[in-house]
Amino acid sequence: MTSEGTINAAAAGTWKLGDLPVNRIGFGAMRLTQYGEALTAEATSSDRGRAITVLRRAIELGVNHIDTAAFYFSPLRSANELINHALAPYPDDLVIVTKVGPGRDPSGEWMDHATPEQLRGQVEENLRQLGRDHLDVVNLRIVGTGSIAERFGVLADLRDAGLIRHLGLSNITPEHLAEAQAIAPVVCVQNMYGIGARPDQAEFLRTCGEQGVAFVPFYAIAGAGREAGAGSTDSEQVLAVARAHGASAAQIRLAWTLHQGPHVLAIPGTGNPDHLADNVAAGTIELSADDLALLSP
Repeated sequence: MTSEGTINAAAAGTWKLGDLPVNRIGFGAMRLTQYGEALTAEATSSDRGRAITVLRRAIELGVNHIDTAAFYFSPLRSANELINHALAPYPDDLVIVTKVGPGRDPSGEWMDHATPEQLRGQVEENLRQLGRDHLDVVNLRIVGTGSIAERFGVLADLRDAGLIRHLGLSNITPEHLAEAQAIAPVVCVQNMYGIGARPDQAEFLRTCGEQGVAFVPFYAIAGAGREAGAGSTDSEQVLAVARAHGASAAQIRLAWTLHQGPHVLAIPGTGNPDHLADNVAAGTIELSADDLALLSP
């Protein structure tokens, strides 16, 4: 494996979110705010100093793509506020991607998804927390299969007004993507994806690549563990490839994800500086054809 002194996120290659180039290994901010299962009212808030250290170390390691949201918070921590405190004034090449749609009340309990009228307020809250005059990329996160035209249209209007540079989608179907693209360009799709994904999910990943849309998997490491994180459920195939490369199972899962196409970006999240370095180092792992065949669904 690469020594920490030579680790850099650029080793995994780059992709453009619209006109914004990013290294394909990024960072997800969800786990910065608390310990244990993420985004619950009962979870224990993280150590502020450690979270700030992780963010600054990510930049040192070449990460220039951070995924966040105003609803990433614990009783004492806000991911956006941590990002602002740790990194502002922001590096010129840093791309911060946020998302809107879901909402949480001050106690942390989830509320109904934002109406079209509420979406502007969510965008403005992200602007305020991050200390920005515009947002680089805003993803509309979806639950369900109904039409997204009205809500996506609101974000397209905010893009036209200069508050948002580029638009994306999260947790969607191919039909959602087609509906949105008829309204405004889509630069990225964030969907759950990883080893063991269903064939239709792999097909959607390929479709995004054909259209020049970045595909950004979430839970690529955690898999079925989702917010709770990776468990002890790695298959013998994953463990065998990990042993062959002197890597961890989590690193192999990330490497496999990046091997699915040049348009695939990784946003692993952690509040642990050591795990951060391991995640970035996963971008240097070259999987063989035999490795990929062993790991494929």
